[in-house]
Amino acid sequence: MSKNMYRNYDELPLSLTAEDLCKVLGISRSGAYNLLHAKNFPALKIGHRLLCPRDRFLKWMNSQIDE
Repeated sequence: MSKNMYRNYDELPLSLTAEDLCKVLGISRSGAYNLLHAKNFPALKIGHRLLCPRDRFLKWMNSQIDE
């Protein structure tokens, strides 16, 4: 297993980048940026960077299952 892979949600960084989303969700880089720009996705912009707080990401994941 690559050292960049996460084994569980506790290993995720506090803020997820597009690259982190690629690894966690198994999506492309463009898919991650599309997600970060989606209205219902909990992203925040710091300067030119788009990040997703880990706790909000997990809450969003759970809400996708319930829909």
